[in-house]
Amino acid sequence: MLAARRVIDRARLVRAIGRGLTIGENFTSSGTPHFGSEPYLISIANNVSIASGVQIITHDASVWHLQKIGLLAGGVRYGRITIHDDCGVGVGAIILPGVSIGPRSIVGAGAVVRRDVPPDTVVFGNPARFSMSLQGFIQHLHRTDAAYDREAYLRNPVVEILRIYPPSP
Repeated sequence: MLAARRVIDRARLVRAIGRGLTIGENFTSSGTPHFGSEPYLISIANNVSIASGVQIITHDASVWHLQKIGLLAGGVRYGRITIHDDCGVGVGAIILPGVSIGPRSIVGAGAVVRRDVPPDTVVFGNPARFSMSLQGFIQHLHRTDAAYDREAYLRNPVVEILRIYPPSP
């Protein structure tokens, strides 16, 4: 089942690239992000990691809805989305039209990004807001990092993780 999922994810990614999505080197994703109906408006640079369930939305469908109910005449709203080098995007994040995510930035899980994210920044929340600098985040990770045996982890990650975080009594 997992192998089939990978094949499907790869096919979706190849299809989006065929429709104009640009992706740099060393792109990784767990699952396939949703690239919307205009993947040609999305640019992803080098060394970008995107988690599962990420939605990258290049249009604003509220315009069509307002036209449908007679409150707006004409018009469309699209926006290019750029994810610069060395960024990470967490599970379930939503990136809205016209957003640029600066180099070396991290978008936290579930964040709704509606404004540009400056370089070296960590954002979380809905709407996404500045949480800390990238350097502050790295320091936080060092302070809260669990000590683990790397060799044991490489042999069997489940056993090593459960050693560090044993089941509750």
